Amino acid sequence: MNAILALAVLLLAGGAPVTVIVLPGGEGGIGFDDLRFSLEMHKLLVPAGRTGRLDLVDPKTHGVEAIAGFSGTRESARGHSQGTTSADSGEGLIFASDRSDRTLVTVDAATRRIVARAKLGGGPDYVRWVAPLREVWVSEPDRKVVETFRLEGKSPPTLTQAGTIEVLDGPESLEIDPTRRKAYANTWHDATIAIDLDSRAKVAHWANQCEGARGLALDTGRGLAFVGCREGKAVALDVDHGGAVLGSASTAKGVDIIAFGGKLSHLYVPGGSDASLTVVGVGPRGKLDVLGAMPTAPDAHCVAVDDDGNAYVCDPGKGRLLVLRDPYPTSR
Repeated sequence: MNAILALAVLLLAGGAPVTVIVLPGGEGGIGFDDLRFSLEMHKLLVPAGRTGRLDLVDPKTHGVEAIAGFSGTRESARGHSQGTTSADSGEGLIFASDRSDRTLVTVDAATRRIVARAKLGGGPDYVRWVAPLREVWVSEPDRKVVETFRLEGKSPPTLTQAGTIEVLDGPESLEIDPTRRKAYANTWHDATIAIDLDSRAKVAHWANQCEGARGLALDTGRGLAFVGCREGKAVALDVDHGGAVLGSASTAKGVDIIAFGGKLSHLYVPGGSDASLTVVGVGPRGKLDVLGAMPTAPDAHCVAVDDDGNAYVCDPGKGRLLVLRDPYPTSR
């Protein structure tokens, strides 16, 4: 299903130009959670919750392709407890959650069709492709575990449950670092942990200076992990030197999901409580400096960034995306 409903408007609060992408079935709101830019597909993956669709957005044209077959409902509920809310891609496949029926769904990226489902042991939060292992990891906060699945076969592919990894007081967020063969997650409070991909063992536990850790992003080239703090802060950790805090910056409040853009070396931190996106410059050694802020929308708590410096911020109340062009110079 193709849809393209994009238009340029002005955000009245600041006069900054923004492109609005309306998603199919989003009228009345979407309980967004995870957004992710796939370098492999060169598409933005937008799990569209209650609409029963996973939307793929072209960063050049802003065209939208909707993949149906997920759980949906006509009623707009607050929060993100319905349908698909997280997705990632790898080896020509898309892996996405379905919170309503607690399944991990596999989509053929070429045909845009669902080709397999695997039952989850608990309610899913983040879905991440682990390329070095050919596995998919799913965080399940209600069970305090990350559930792991092994990708097998090709026609059709199957996902076989491979085990669980316990994360006490978590897991909040989940990011994979193939270079170091590590995964990173937060606790719900003041720590970030590192997990060895091969042994599945927790190998580090770092204080991150948050009261409520929310959101995680990586700069694998420089060995940096960025943590968002719900209370309105971003922190940079050195994953190669004991999780040392290299920098911190105050941001808008109500932080949930953050994103790092390597082209400009900027960290994007939306604050849902303040309806604002804080843009943070990341120095060569991890120092963080606030470059400015752009108005967004109420409860706009999630963001992804493409490889050309555009930030995509969710607008849950209106079921759409706001595309903001970063006006700040590179931090490198």
